[in-house]
Amino acid sequence: MQEKEMSVIEHLDELRNRIIKVIVAFLFFLGIGLYFTKDIYAFLVKDLHRPLLALGPSDVFWLYFAIAGVFAIACSIPFISYQIWSFVKPALDENEQRTTLLYIPAIFILFICGMAFGYFIIFPNVLHFLTVMSKGLVEINFTAERYFSFLFNLVLPMALFFDLPILIIFLTRIGVLTPMFMRKMRRYAYFILVIIASMISPPEFISHIMTSIPLILIYECSIFVSSFTYKKKIKREQMNMSGN
Repeated sequence: MQEKEMSVIEHLDELRNRIIKVIVAFLFFLGIGLYFTKDIYAFLVKDLHRPLLALGPSDVFWLYFAIAGVFAIACSIPFISYQIWSFVKPALDENEQRTTLLYIPAIFILFICGMAFGYFIIFPNVLHFLTVMSKGLVEINFTAERYFSFLFNLVLPMALFFDLPILIIFLTRIGVLTPMFMRKMRRYAYFILVIIASMISPPEFISHIMTSIPLILIYECSIFVSSFTYKKKIKREQMNMSGN
């Protein structure tokens, strides 16, 4: 393990520097996102066979920064992960440093997969269901702000939840979490996930179910990877004890 003791002030100063770096990276990607907002917008509405409305100039301003902001968050994930890894690196041994470094591309890939799953699977199905429900009742006209708020409220939480297995692996490796505890808390976790699904999806039963099922499956996947990591951790500790 890297032997380097730091005072609390030095830790806070390092944390401050890394937060500043994250903010600078986010602003950099935000600028790129603002430049390509029209292209991203065209991609996101290519399958929407109706025009989006803006109720005022502020809606256009909001739209630019909302699209650019989500783009910046996605692009900043690897950099944010690296800064977190660099901050905790002194507390890890060489093997843990190499292993946890692999989390950075995994976090980014899972985040993008979560966004893709939310955008291509969850969002169009929920939108189609709600559109079908409206037939014979009302004529739907989408405003840009409502449409993209609805889209991002579904896609971003899904992307974040796709990173849950990586977080579980890390917490299991450092001994904070065990698969036995996760199995014991399964019913409570399901309840919390259903509440979260109801908060990020439209206020009707089918949308809640369609959003809850992927979150529950991710939790079950997290239990599996936690169990695998826990067994390897126990085996490694036993080998170290026998070696001593």
